[in-house]
Amino acid sequence: MIQATKHVAVVGGGIVGVSTAEWLRRAGIAVTLIDRGDAQAAASFGNCGILARGSVVPVTEPGVLAKAPGMLFNPDKALFVKWSYLPRLLPWLVPYLLNATAEKARRVAAGLAPLLLDCVDQHSALAQGTPAARWIAPGDILYLYKDRAAFEAEGFGWALRREHGISGEPLEEGALGDYDPAICPAYRFGYRLADHGSITDPGAYVADLAAWFEAQGGVRLMADVTAITPIEAGVRIEHEGGFLDVDKVAICCGAWSKRLSESLGHRMPLESKRGYHVMYEGPNHNPPAPYMLTDTNIFATPMEGGLRAGGVVEFAGLENPPSRAPIEMLERAVRKLYPDFSFAAKSDWMGHRPATTDSLPVLGPSSKHPNIFFAFGHHHIGLTAGPKSGRLLADMIAGRRPDIDVGAYRIDRFA
Repeated sequence: MIQATKHVAVVGGGIVGVSTAEWLRRAGIAVTLIDRGDAQAAASFGNCGILARGSVVPVTEPGVLAKAPGMLFNPDKALFVKWSYLPRLLPWLVPYLLNATAEKARRVAAGLAPLLLDCVDQHSALAQGTPAARWIAPGDILYLYKDRAAFEAEGFGWALRREHGISGEPLEEGALGDYDPAICPAYRFGYRLADHGSITDPGAYVADLAAWFEAQGGVRLMADVTAITPIEAGVRIEHEGGFLDVDKVAICCGAWSKRLSESLGHRMPLESKRGYHVMYEGPNHNPPAPYMLTDTNIFATPMEGGLRAGGVVEFAGLENPPSRAPIEMLERAVRKLYPDFSFAAKSDWMGHRPATTDSLPVLGPSSKHPNIFFAFGHHHIGLTAGPKSGRLLADMIAGRRPDIDVGAYRIDRFA
């Protein structure tokens, strides 16, 4: 006889964890959401807010090996490595780069598409009727290029997107000027994707969802989890204040999931892709929609509090302090977009995005412990895919069959 699931703990208070907890609560299950309480350290707080339906193309698309050295040594490209960290990075980096083939990129895209293509609807379903709904802004994303030739040079990625139903509208120089007269003339071609959108304050959005979860009867425990141990009746979660016994647990703590996963016997090649942003308050220019600046690979996103520039990748681990070079690169990129840019105040941020070697998240049950589940490793699409991932994991925990094939996300694929 299968024992009913009465009490589940969700470890991690970012968008994936909060979504999982709320979908479980709506299924009538008692849920304790365990969060370290440091909201600003989470990738959900500081990301660029994009609901990126079209982000099915992995970073490791064909040609990235040839481009990477030039990006590393160009201070205006969004790739940085702290060289003292490189020896620790190499065991992860080598298999990651070996995935940079057309065949593997198509396999990744096929795995990402079910998590991304309906993301706007998934966010709306999660936030409907809650204070968080006001932060969802459906709309365009605009990719900016120096010219049409630069756009056509990315033909593999755009062809892969079209295979999954993502296509857009080209904007030549005149139309681009009509779209945003303040854009620097260095950008002479744009590619507009409709039916995407953004979250206009990601930190407030996740906080409002978490507060709603608690107001509707969910329990929030502010604590740092130190150990997770299977026991006869379920799972014991040890934390700094004691322990909690539950029927099942979901590990959704982003880049910090590696330690807990490996303590349970799973091989977990997970690395932090450190991201940065600069937030400008009171800017004299703000884009009408999020922009991807393809020459630097950063986003410029209009938000409730102003303009946010972000999207850098830095490999330096979880412990090293923030670097200045990525911040300076972001500021130069905004000056290139809007040469006469001015603002009232600014702040900057660094956080950790969890990255697997095959560019797909981990989503589903442990292959070793039937009452332990995982949802992490979303790279740069955690905000976009959070509500869908949380719903799928909640279905699995509650014993319901997910509406997509989740085999590609198994944790034992790294065994």
